[in-house]
Amino acid sequence: MLVGSAERMSDTPSPDTSSPDRTRGRGAPVGDVVLAIDIGGTKMAVGLVTMQGELIDRDQVAVNHDLQADALFATLRDVIDSQMERARGHHHVRPVVVGVGSAGPTSPQCETVSPLNVHAWRNFPLRERLGVATALPVYGDLDAKALAMAEGWLGAAQGRESFLAMVVSTGVGGGIVLNGQLLDGAGGNAGHIGHIIVEPNGRRCGCGARGCLEAEASGSAIEAITGRPPSSPTYEIMQRTGRLVGRAAASVCNLLDLDLVVVGGSVALGFGATFFNSAQEALDEHTKLAFSRGARITPVRLGDRGPLVGAGAVGIRGMHRARRAARSSAAPNA
Repeated sequence: MLVGSAERMSDTPSPDTSSPDRTRGRGAPVGDVVLAIDIGGTKMAVGLVTMQGELIDRDQVAVNHDLQADALFATLRDVIDSQMERARGHHHVRPVVVGVGSAGPTSPQCETVSPLNVHAWRNFPLRERLGVATALPVYGDLDAKALAMAEGWLGAAQGRESFLAMVVSTGVGGGIVLNGQLLDGAGGNAGHIGHIIVEPNGRRCGCGARGCLEAEASGSAIEAITGRPPSSPTYEIMQRTGRLVGRAAASVCNLLDLDLVVVGGSVALGFGATFFNSAQEALDEHTKLAFSRGARITPVRLGDRGPLVGAGAVGIRGMHRARRAARSSAAPNA
């Protein structure tokens, strides 16, 4: 699993390699899990992730864009309560931490979130609300950065020191791992590849700029452009979306000396080979420098499990950091 900006890949769990025994004393919890939460523009998912990265349960709720902030959180709270109950009553495991991957922008640890495609939540105090709802410590990060952690831990980027992970779904996000470090940036929002300009003077983006990748190639953009949901694309739209994603990925590969891009999200995975072939062609066309030539773009290995596994990784990372901080603060008094 990958770690945050001040930590190296070599410092990461390798948490327990043994599987929790859920058969002993059927009524009592016998293993620890992360309550993993993925916040997107179309749906919010909640699942249970073991310390080995196994997703053992999950549920989701659609984002109702007609609801106000508190009412929308209440729909998420219902799914959280259900998963907490299933953890104890069905799986006989104990949630010990909450990990969150959220569409952005966010503040550090998802203290507040303002997903561009969830208009009801502007500076919504997500971390505090989740802490009250679960009585557990809460750690958060951007959804695409969480995906990068998952794919570096158990997926298509396993063992790689540098790569770009992308989510192409309702919105478009990115997470960058450079020399074994997951880049955070000044406020934790590094990796917003959805706001690289791919069509100068193109469509107006939710961020206010024109021609952003998210305004041209996200699920929301595709529906606005074509009048059809992204689940029913034309061949030309699948090709165009892939080309634009490849163009943006090439800019990042050229800038940061990367040779691997892993892409997930419902649009990318739903469009399949047509999308990925077009993205690779555009990537090849725009990476002509000796160090970026030959860069590959490939689907995530974890499929639709990746976002929740990534949120689980965020929770595990947060626990490990908190334990190290506690040990450090206690050391002078030892």
